[in-house]
Amino acid sequence: MKFLDQAKIYLKSGNGGAGCLSFRREKYIEHGGPDGGNGGKGGSIIFEAADNLNTLIDYRYQQHYTAKNGRPGAGRNRTGADGPDMILRVPVGTQILAEDKETVLMDLAEKGQSVVFLKGGDGGFGNLYFKSATNQAPRRTIPGWPGQEREVWLRLKLIADAGLIGLPNAGKSTFLASCTQAKPKIANYPFTTLSPNLGVVRLGAKSSKRDSGVDFVIADIPGLIEGAHEGQGLGDRFLGHVERTRVMLHLIDGTDEDVVANYKTIRAELKAYGHNLGRKAEIIALNKADALTPAEVKKKVAALKKASRKDIYVISAVARTGVDEVLQLMAKKIHKS
Repeated sequence: MKFLDQAKIYLKSGNGGAGCLSFRREKYIEHGGPDGGNGGKGGSIIFEAADNLNTLIDYRYQQHYTAKNGRPGAGRNRTGADGPDMILRVPVGTQILAEDKETVLMDLAEKGQSVVFLKGGDGGFGNLYFKSATNQAPRRTIPGWPGQEREVWLRLKLIADAGLIGLPNAGKSTFLASCTQAKPKIANYPFTTLSPNLGVVRLGAKSSKRDSGVDFVIADIPGLIEGAHEGQGLGDRFLGHVERTRVMLHLIDGTDEDVVANYKTIRAELKAYGHNLGRKAEIIALNKADALTPAEVKKKVAALKKASRKDIYVISAVARTGVDEVLQLMAKKIHKS
């Protein structure tokens, strides 16, 4: 299934049904009178967060959603049927934005969360509603109230515990494949990953009697380059998928000449993007250590440590060297936050 994390749709809730103008005219009933019923309520637009969805692709092929109107009232004081609500299922982590793509109207961040976004119009009143001691034969009715309509943007931010960041070809997809059952595309050229991938890490042994393992979800996003916040490369649109993470693993390609420049490029893009990504817990790992000599590893680790003032972990995602140590540290930071 194709991944889609943004979609623009038009929504309209149902109109209320009109009230009925009616009088009783029955044989053997001496006194008639008004008996027009009220109209039914229009259907509402409801969003529901479903955990078995991970893309907004359905909203690319259908952009207009209109709930049904309420039925009009009828004689014999019969109220019109309510229009059925329209329930739109979206992935957990979906935000509903105004047309400016900035104002967040709703944030569906929890499984099973259901919210009424556009309320259906109320039904109108029939002439029976207006009957009184001084007005025994009212001929007044009220039509149903109109529904609401709005154009909105849907934006998906994947729910993950940890995120992988780095320049293109830093080995993020290889790392994801080495520690989860995910099967992202891996190739020896930049921008192999064109859309985010999710994988579940399972640490520790599990038994039927007692669950002693630790599980967490990792999100792999397409690589960033300098100027991503200005739209360069694939831009920074996918950074939204790591906004909700508790820790980020910053992978640096150890075979590159200037690893410090690579580190600073990503840090500058995170700061330019905002949303407190620059303050999120970060683990730095020098990847592809199997392609380096011990002297090169020592030199590059020292340079990165000086530039970042953080511990540097040496790993090889292909050989799975040092990966377990990094995963344990990620799990610790996730459960600590």
